[in-house]
Amino acid sequence: MRSTDLISDLTARTEDMILRAQQLLEQSEANLNTKPSADSWSALECIEHLNRYGDFYLPEIQQRMDKAPENTTGRFKTGWLGNYFAKSLLPKPKLNKMKTFSSMDPAGSQLDKSVLTTFLKQQQEMLRLLEQAETVDLTRTKTSISISSWIRLRLGDTFRVVIYHNQRHMEQAERAVDIHQHHNAFQNAK
Repeated sequence: MRSTDLISDLTARTEDMILRAQQLLEQSEANLNTKPSADSWSALECIEHLNRYGDFYLPEIQQRMDKAPENTTGRFKTGWLGNYFAKSLLPKPKLNKMKTFSSMDPAGSQLDKSVLTTFLKQQQEMLRLLEQAETVDLTRTKTSISISSWIRLRLGDTFRVVIYHNQRHMEQAERAVDIHQHHNAFQNAK
């Protein structure tokens, strides 16, 4: 695929994340901290989870791009592992549950709306990195991943993994808020 097509798609997805996070900011903190069930995350826990990954991936991507070869072909070729990870993270109508590492698990954290402010800053940084990536070889540039420094993904796949992961948990955060709002509306109607 053309590198510019990938970057355009990922930029649009990131801009969508910004709009959705801004909409979440309009919710009350109580609503954002309410869990739909005992074993699920609140909207803010979902976003905090993404912030923890952003804390790893944004500097990792920048560091690798600083040393990256120039994009001379204008093309990106996905790797089999990166493609597998990216596709497994894409939001689906019925999301499959995935186990998260304890260091990335925000359950039980005391959270406020600053979590969303941090997320918005990270998304602005992602847009800057995507713009910078237009001149970088997304296939030959490799990044470490958060679970192992031994496994490396092509930069284009790393962008896909991080951004698809953001989309997946944004949907989860929005569902947590919607479920809570529907419950409140039902209780008030009684």
